[in-house]
Amino acid sequence: MVLVWIIAAVMVVVVAFGAWVRLAPLDAARFHTDPVSAEAPGDAGWLVRPEGGDAAWPRFDRDAAALLAAFDTVARGTPRTTAIAGSLAEGQITYVTRSRIWGFPDYTTVRAVPVNGGATLAILARARFGKSDMGVNRARVKAWYDALSGS
Repeated sequence: MVLVWIIAAVMVVVVAFGAWVRLAPLDAARFHTDPVSAEAPGDAGWLVRPEGGDAAWPRFDRDAAALLAAFDTVARGTPRTTAIAGSLAEGQITYVTRSRIWGFPDYTTVRAVPVNGGATLAILARARFGKSDMGVNRARVKAWYDALSGS
């Protein structure tokens, strides 16, 4: 009988944790930060920008507005990803992507930056919970970049 109560208590904790992760308030203003001037997230994410990030991407032969629009199409086509702040008109967009099973939110903010007759991307991708994202944000952003490079 004690084992049944222990199993029930564990199940309640697991369900409560899942509900907390999925229903925690989403503070868009907290995560809609400029990736050009943001601090690197360390192990909890990935920062890409023309200078001073974890990586820098090459110039695209498009203007900044067209590059951001193309990126927006790729990002919105990703399962469980929605825009939560910003717009094409603002020149910066923040997305939330939730993990498949638990629904952990990861936030990605992107800005297209004009450079040398074209544009490049400044992207800040980070986990909301925990001290490490196990490379998930880097992999997702690289997949978005690969899709964008092929378009």
